[in-house]
Amino acid sequence: LHCCVFSFARRLRTDMIIFRCPFTNDEFISDSFKMTLVDDIVYEVDTKMVTLEAGNYNTGANASAEEAEEGVDDAAQKVNDVIDTFRLQEVPFDKKSYLTHLKAYMKRVKEHLAANQPDRVDAFVSGSQAFVKKILADIPDFTFYTGESNDFEGHIAVAYWKDEAHAPTIRFWKDGLIEEKA
Repeated sequence: LHCCVFSFARRLRTDMIIFRCPFTNDEFISDSFKMTLVDDIVYEVDTKMVTLEAGNYNTGANASAEEAEEGVDDAAQKVNDVIDTFRLQEVPFDKKSYLTHLKAYMKRVKEHLAANQPDRVDAFVSGSQAFVKKILADIPDFTFYTGESNDFEGHIAVAYWKDEAHAPTIRFWKDGLIEEKA
């Protein structure tokens, strides 16, 4: 058994990058998901719904023909791949409460950038203002997520549904996350 586990472990990707909040240490996304940088201010990830079967863990192997014919187990549940993987927690925000959160959060990010990446401060300030306006204009169309710790002082991801999509697209503030090799 140990040789099989070791063999499988060697095949796992060793150069993955995790993006986490510098204030809460919550992990929000990794580069194993297709990420698009929008206006140099947010990462956008098109998510998908996946089925988790009770007691069945996805190891990347193909299901046998018998298993494929069996269909979906009664205990199976559909989950969002990103939300489930990173244990994101849905949180309610109206326009006023989101704006209150953003003022404090953007100030923290700006201070963090000033200390660690001073060349990014101006781009962050101008770029984030444009995206905040878009979010506030259509706030009922968005769903908000904290990290696993459910700490409102940290990063809040913003999800919305594109036309005809089967799962939401989630936006993450580029400068509100730090990259780490896993």
